[in-house]
Amino acid sequence: MADEDLEAIRRQRMAELQAKHGEHSSDQQGQQEAKQRETEMRNSVLAQLLDQSARARLSNLALVKPDKAKAVENYLIQMARYGQLGGKITEAGLIEILEKVSQQTEKKTTVKFNRRRVMDSDEEDDD
Repeated sequence: MADEDLEAIRRQRMAELQAKHGEHSSDQQGQQEAKQRETEMRNSVLAQLLDQSARARLSNLALVKPDKAKAVENYLIQMARYGQLGGKITEAGLIEILEKVSQQTEKKTTVKFNRRRVMDSDEEDDD
């Protein structure tokens, strides 16, 4: 009788694990589909906002600096939502926007030297 109980517990546990694994994969598929829909929507909005040369420049930027390209895309979509854009943006207009974004995200690099004063010969007194 213990073997039968043990077998029933094993089957129940196996069913729970399979159900849990099935839910996990469906959640993952849902997230993947949502991400794909979002990128398609972003691309369609950007295709409406940018002319061909500006779109090519933005895609080249995305290859080199994906974080900067994402920031520019977000900036363009935000401007379009608030109605601040009049017509399609040319390559020159995109360059101006890139310069604005670069100035906002500019990082200043500083180098500081910490010198050790453990065995400094200047501090020793020669008698």
